[in-house]
Amino acid sequence: MGKERPGGEKQKRMVVGVVCNFAAELKLLLTALLLFCTLVTLLQFVPPHFTISASDFRFCISPIAASPSPSLSDTQSDDLLSSGILRRAFHPYGAAAYNFITMGTYRGGPNTFAIVGLASKPLHLYSRPAYQCQWLPSNTKQNNTNITSSLAYKILPDWGYGRVYTVVVVNCTFSHPVNLDNSGGTLLLHASTSGGGDSKFNLTDTIPALTEPPGTFNLSLFTSKPKYDYLYCGSSLYGTLSPQRVREWIAYHVRLFGERSHFVIHDAGGVHEEVLEVLKPWMELGYVSLQDIREQERFDGYYHNQFLVVNDCLHRYKFMAKWIFFFDVDEYIFVPHKTTLGSVLDSLSDYSQITIGQMPMSNKLCHSVDAAKRHRKWGFEKLVYRDVKRGIRRDRKYAIQPRNVYATGVHMSQNLGAGAKTTHKTEGRIKYFHYHGTIAQRREPCRNLVNSTDINFENKPFVLDTTLRDLAGSVKKFELKMVGSRLYNTRQ
Repeated sequence: MGKERPGGEKQKRMVVGVVCNFAAELKLLLTALLLFCTLVTLLQFVPPHFTISASDFRFCISPIAASPSPSLSDTQSDDLLSSGILRRAFHPYGAAAYNFITMGTYRGGPNTFAIVGLASKPLHLYSRPAYQCQWLPSNTKQNNTNITSSLAYKILPDWGYGRVYTVVVVNCTFSHPVNLDNSGGTLLLHASTSGGGDSKFNLTDTIPALTEPPGTFNLSLFTSKPKYDYLYCGSSLYGTLSPQRVREWIAYHVRLFGERSHFVIHDAGGVHEEVLEVLKPWMELGYVSLQDIREQERFDGYYHNQFLVVNDCLHRYKFMAKWIFFFDVDEYIFVPHKTTLGSVLDSLSDYSQITIGQMPMSNKLCHSVDAAKRHRKWGFEKLVYRDVKRGIRRDRKYAIQPRNVYATGVHMSQNLGAGAKTTHKTEGRIKYFHYHGTIAQRREPCRNLVNSTDINFENKPFVLDTTLRDLAGSVKKFELKMVGSRLYNTRQ
């Protein structure tokens, strides 16, 4: 049996003490080593086309440092030149606006796409940002040689009304159809600043704009008959809206537009619980779709990003409707008696766009004959005085045949396809009555009762006009037939 060396026990105690003293450091080292090995393993499974853009990196570190400092190599200081001139240095921090914000990407055909979004307005106003589109097939091993790219062109449809952000519609047109074999793929948008914001850098963000899973591309969509004859694209609804006015508006227009119609409502904060209760019966019947777009309020654009919303709606439903209408929920489309909306639009089918004249109605004047029952009358039933002041240019609203339109606005489109025509000569065939501001009033609108066929009120001449009043009974019966009595107790 061997004999222990003198001092052996003392050495053992020393080793144990060292290990104990450095236990925390050893744990940290082993944990870091494990994480590094895990990362190396995961990187082997990353697709070869995976990239991280400058904006992606900024997004990842933003919770840690909202305004990252420039690197030491980029940091400069003031420099006194031998000529005696002091050359000043400038130090940039942070970013003022996003390069591009996508809302939706849609096919325009076998080889074309439209990307609808927001971008920095100063960047587009004072610089020349560029866009390029690229299609990556899902089966990259088989189709690697077929990856194609396309120079894109941009449309700025908001007429210069943008604020921090402006609306951009990017059109991507490839030299040949993509994904015809229905194997799937991804559309990438390369958005370059072209030196805008900082001429020292040309930053490019690569954005996965659209992914088509295998088997989802429907080529017949572009040639088949549209699902709807008429589709309504609503602007952003915000504020405290009147449930009763919304009830009247939707019942009136579903009756006018007919069975093959659909209404797209965009909620920017205005569809509160009582308004939703009015819309629900029509949603259940398939006439109304409701989109929650409140998130867009993060981005400072014009009028709750109204131009963004209508352009997204245009491209989303471009091949689903024969005609798309753009007007507001305090406006009522009207066609003369003994005609229908269908017969009027058939007579205007040679035009890709028609504009519609306005009949401005008072939002305060009612006839004294309704004094006792005005609380039970509908808005367009009792507001019967029309503004007839001459020499005023009044806003027009419009309808388009969407397959011939690339982008759109609030009062008309200025981006029609080649050979497409617009007509403004629609008087006598179609018009709209405008009850300005009534949709946002949750009180009785009749504040002045008049017993006359004409009156001057607030320096404007008004005449009695019962055109829509005469339709109220038919609209009420239509609502009862379609949704029953569930909306009878709707409040102002």
